[in-house]
Amino acid sequence: MRTLIQRVSRASVDIKNETVGEITAGLVALIGIKEGDDAHVAQQMVDKIVNLRIFEDDQGKMNLSALQVDAQILAISQFTLYADCSRGRRPSFVQAALPDVSKPLYQQMIAMLKSTGLMIQHGVFGAEMAVYIVNSGPVTIMLDSDDWRKSK
Repeated sequence: MRTLIQRVSRASVDIKNETVGEITAGLVALIGIKEGDDAHVAQQMVDKIVNLRIFEDDQGKMNLSALQVDAQILAISQFTLYADCSRGRRPSFVQAALPDVSKPLYQQMIAMLKSTGLMIQHGVFGAEMAVYIVNSGPVTIMLDSDDWRKSK
């Protein structure tokens, strides 16, 4: 699983010019699911997202987590995080999980995020969305569950 998180001052997602999710200060989490990902990986990712210390404390240091600052989170499915551009000019998405696997896991991840008590908004799986992000910092961090497996 890969999740690109961005610290934002505000963000929203529209489908056909209608806002379906909107947050103020918090995180946008673009979530890519690959073949083999499961609920355990999703829970690890949720724990990392909400506990990563990327919000500033009183001294201006990134020392606080989303949980500590009561951040809002906008979660959006993003299979293109598994684009393989190593050959040719057209990306391959063969590593991305098929919708029958990724949609229920994405929905489960939304429920896991909501269980943290933070305000969670989200896009619509598989929809054509317009995502509006005002990055704060800017702070943009890629989380990849494969990195955690390698470090063990």
